[in-house]
Amino acid sequence: DVKPDRIPDPTGSGKMIEDFWGPSKRVLGDMKFLESLISFDKDNIPAPIMKKIFDKILPDENFDPEKIKYASTAAEGLCKWVIAISKYDKVAKVVAPKKKALAEAEAAFSVAMAALEVKRAQLRDVQAKLARLEAVLEQNRKRYAMLQADVDLCHMKLKRAEELIGGLGGERTRWSATAEMLGNKYFSLTGDVLISSGVVAYLGAFTMQFREQQIANWVKQLTKLEIVCSQEFSLTAVLGEPVLIRKWNICGLPSDSFSIDNAIIITNAQRFPLMIDPQGQANKWVKNLESLNKLTTIRSTSLDYTRTLENGIQFGLPVLLENIEEELDAMLEPILQRQTFKQGGALCMKLGDNIVEYNSNFRLYITTKLRNPHYLPEVAVKVTLINFMITPAGLEDQLLGIVVAKERPELEESKNQLIVEGAENKRMLKEIEDKILEVLSTSEGNILEDETAVNVLSTSKIISK
Repeated sequence: DVKPDRIPDPTGSGKMIEDFWGPSKRVLGDMKFLESLISFDKDNIPAPIMKKIFDKILPDENFDPEKIKYASTAAEGLCKWVIAISKYDKVAKVVAPKKKALAEAEAAFSVAMAALEVKRAQLRDVQAKLARLEAVLEQNRKRYAMLQADVDLCHMKLKRAEELIGGLGGERTRWSATAEMLGNKYFSLTGDVLISSGVVAYLGAFTMQFREQQIANWVKQLTKLEIVCSQEFSLTAVLGEPVLIRKWNICGLPSDSFSIDNAIIITNAQRFPLMIDPQGQANKWVKNLESLNKLTTIRSTSLDYTRTLENGIQFGLPVLLENIEEELDAMLEPILQRQTFKQGGALCMKLGDNIVEYNSNFRLYITTKLRNPHYLPEVAVKVTLINFMITPAGLEDQLLGIVVAKERPELEESKNQLIVEGAENKRMLKEIEDKILEVLSTSEGNILEDETAVNVLSTSKIISK
């Protein structure tokens, strides 16, 4: 703050005025003037000085660096410095409060951030603890699910065990008896199969009495040779299937053992059957048995005799040749001998002058009404001769059926219905027993965990009743 000199007013008013020219020259003559400008405390300029600058100096139109530079370059620099200082002071007064507020805000921010960091650290601890608790919770949930599954499995096993115990308790006796019977059959299987083979191959043409006599001789001979066989041999017990036999009975086969043995021989023989059938019971049985398989019936005198045989051979259809005499048509020779050959990759047979493809499903049934026919040996070796003459037991059964049908038709109908239902139940029981054996042989682990096995075992009890 430089004090002005007081000098008389040049205008002659007689008053004293302030003059800064003298003091200014002294200031400019100071060796440290430039240094003082550089280190000037621009942030603490007194307000009265700045007021004089804004009121008196800056409004002067001559205080212009562009004008002053023509008079003095140094004065131009001072002019620019004053203008700059005034601008700085003006801006500083606006910015200073803001800087102060900024400093205060930064201080408050630092405090807040420090507190925030503390809270964040606490949050991280809480989150870590929460993660550990959630992990423990997830493990406990999985363990709960496993325990719940074990509980459900135990309930299911308990329920199935109760079903098995309650449902199959009575099956033990039947299965034990069946197992014992099968064990005995297995022990005598070799001898029984040997006798059965003899019956099928040689005894089809003979009466029941002769068959029984011959079977008894064979049993004695096998016993002498120390080959184990059933002493009370029955072809039905060895080769018969109850379900299939019941189906034959439904189709009209008499239920006596002689007729059933005949059907078993026909089923197991390799050669086509020639049935001695004066009463026509074999003819009736075959027609009912093969009715669903498009059976065709012909005679030696039929006009479509050859065409029917050709169609049956080619498409695998059953054919019934009925009422033949003691001599067979020569056309049947390749059929009875099964004289097949390969042609073009297909199995063929020559029938007369024609070659037809041979279907392995083809079946030929031959019947005769002659009571005591005499077939030559060359005929007998080509077919399986079956004596289907009615027996007293078969006749009694048929007569009883006729009488009941006439007198009490409702009983006959009920009987037929029961026979059909019994056959179906036996068929289902046989299938289920086979399924049980399959399930027991393939089931792994605890059988109570196998729902299919439990259902099959439970079903067998219901059907067996």
